[in-house]
Amino acid sequence: MTIFGVATQALFGQLLIGLINGSFYAMLSLGLSVIFGLLNIINFTHGAQYMMGAFAAYLILKWAGLGYWSALLIAPVAVGLTGMVLERTTLKRLYQLDHLYGLLLTFGFALIIQGLFRHQYGASGLPYPMPRELAGGQNLGFMFLPIYRGWVVVFSLIVCIATRYLIEKTRLGANLRAATENPTLVRAFGINVPRMITLTYGLGVGLAALAGVLSAPINQVRPLMGADLIIVVFAVVVIGGMGSIMGSIITGFALGVIEGLTKYFYPEASNTVVFVLMVLVLLVKPTGLTGRAA
Repeated sequence: MTIFGVATQALFGQLLIGLINGSFYAMLSLGLSVIFGLLNIINFTHGAQYMMGAFAAYLILKWAGLGYWSALLIAPVAVGLTGMVLERTTLKRLYQLDHLYGLLLTFGFALIIQGLFRHQYGASGLPYPMPRELAGGQNLGFMFLPIYRGWVVVFSLIVCIATRYLIEKTRLGANLRAATENPTLVRAFGINVPRMITLTYGLGVGLAALAGVLSAPINQVRPLMGADLIIVVFAVVVIGGMGSIMGSIITGFALGVIEGLTKYFYPEASNTVVFVLMVLVLLVKPTGLTGRAA
């Protein structure tokens, strides 16, 4: 069976790959948008924290014998706590300074973290087993759907929607936004502003670590796995609009699909299509698709 002369198995298979990559783009850019939108920090350590999530899952299995489902809960919390320590000890000193200082500091941390993991575990990938419950696949007739990959797409979409709801629709989210927009007024209501800011950074880092756990069975666990993604994820954030929660989610999934289709129809452009789109969007709307002018 073909669609416009293209075999459906190959076309939908490439669409699935695009959706999987889009899932990781969406979760990572969502974490970046939470951190930038609420704290005004350009968190270049995000890719390394994504990698730390994958390694946390690997070490939890190796040392404690706990599998994938436990890692989905433990790894984001553990890596999020390391992010909260990082925020309390270093990043809090930069909130009143230019964005460039935060970018340089977090870029330095990313290089240090990646260097330490590369020195300890080498550059090659470490295998992480897929959960037995999600092994195998389902023949849908028009394509073969690996169950785990379908799970990644659905679960990441649920996480993205839940995070948006938390930030924009709940009292906790309102307190988080208020604590960063008008800290003096929020303190008057008895809210611990530094704690709220630390929790915000921990939430963004935890989202990156969760994406790392989801990626581990597909891409293996590598010290530089985050470095391969972070530039593309920043492009996704810029296209969606810096600090825009919904923009990051929509743009992440959409660009994953566009990239996947480009790999099928014009492979030579697959590595640059995201950046070409970023340039075109910025020429038309410098604040991004859903961003607002400062």
